[in-house]
Amino acid sequence: MPTLRTMKVSSARGVATALTLALAVGLAGCSSVSKFTTGSISRSGGRSVDTMSSGELHSAAASLGQAYARNPTDKGTAIRFATVLQMGGDADQSLAVMRKLAIAYPKDRDVLAAYGKALAANGQLEPALEAVRRAQTPEYPDWKLVSAEGAILDQLGQKEDARQLYRKALELKPNEPSVLSNLGMSYVLEGDLRMAETYLRTAAQQPNADSRVRQNLALVVGLQGRFDEAEKIASQELSPDQAQANVAYLRQMLSQQNSWNQLKAQDKQQQTAAAN
Repeated sequence: MPTLRTMKVSSARGVATALTLALAVGLAGCSSVSKFTTGSISRSGGRSVDTMSSGELHSAAASLGQAYARNPTDKGTAIRFATVLQMGGDADQSLAVMRKLAIAYPKDRDVLAAYGKALAANGQLEPALEAVRRAQTPEYPDWKLVSAEGAILDQLGQKEDARQLYRKALELKPNEPSVLSNLGMSYVLEGDLRMAETYLRTAAQQPNADSRVRQNLALVVGLQGRFDEAEKIASQELSPDQAQANVAYLRQMLSQQNSWNQLKAQDKQQQTAAAN
């Protein structure tokens, strides 16, 4: 599939924001919008959604759309349909599908969690937080929902609260790669790429780490300028062309950011000289 299509950004923080806006968590087994995300793998027709090409996503959306039209209250079909729509860039329709399902299942934890993810993908963070918290049962906390809440708080800039939740999720589910990956991406938001890489490498080493965890690792390695290594990691999950496309985009993005920083520095020097 076309990679980085939802990441039209020009800094490490911008990339991380795009990632976490995808609600980078395993929300009820749902996939997320971006190629570089975390969480458990969703499947449609037995195929991992996050490895589908754009053509395959279009075909899957058409097939799932027909099944959804026949029975829009079928929970599994609706969630898979919403996931594929998000992966294809149609976040608005994905949210509409999940909103309708949430009306049909107002107390279902899986549905509320996926609804929260869809809200977050549309930038509706406060309603997303409310939906995820409604889905949680305090006496029997679900680690996926704890991690989901942390991801939303990260997007709201509450990084310390977010990391406390990630650690709580790890107490509930030790060494869970999706949570470790979320924790790593939290440090990307802060610009601490070394710490991010530490957590992401630990996440990627877990036997149940999925494709998106390793793709996150490739992203963070690439953001540090180690493009050959990033491409090697990415090529384990993607086709050679897709891996090369990812790294080429990162090179371009970082080059643009460096140019922008140079322009800002020159402007600052000129302002200082004028003041003197």
